[in-house]
Amino acid sequence: MAATTHEIWRDVFTNWPAAIPRRGSIVSTLNETVPFKSFLLKGDTLLLERTNPDAVGTRFIVLAFDAIHMLKLTDPLKESVLTGAGYVGQLAKS
Repeated sequence: MAATTHEIWRDVFTNWPAAIPRRGSIVSTLNETVPFKSFLLKGDTLLLERTNPDAVGTRFIVLAFDAIHMLKLTDPLKESVLTGAGYVGQLAKS
C-alpha cells in the first residue's frame, strides 16, 4: 500500500536531516506560501515559526501534514547532504 501525502510529509519533517537548516517555505494545498525559520511537531500537526509576521501579525501557523503541497528549501545544499537524506541521482555540476 502506498504512503499517503500525510505520511510522506510527516516523515520528511520528523526525519529532517541535521545538515539541512530548519527553514524554507511551505506551499499549502490552498496555494498559500508560508516562509518559516523553524518548526515543531505534535502528532499529526506541524507548527511553523514564520520568518516575518504576516499582514495581520501572525507569527506561528499550525497545519495538518495533509495540507502541505510543496516544500521549498532556501539554503544552498551540497549533493552529499541530499543523498544523505535519501535522495538518489546527481545534481548539475555547473
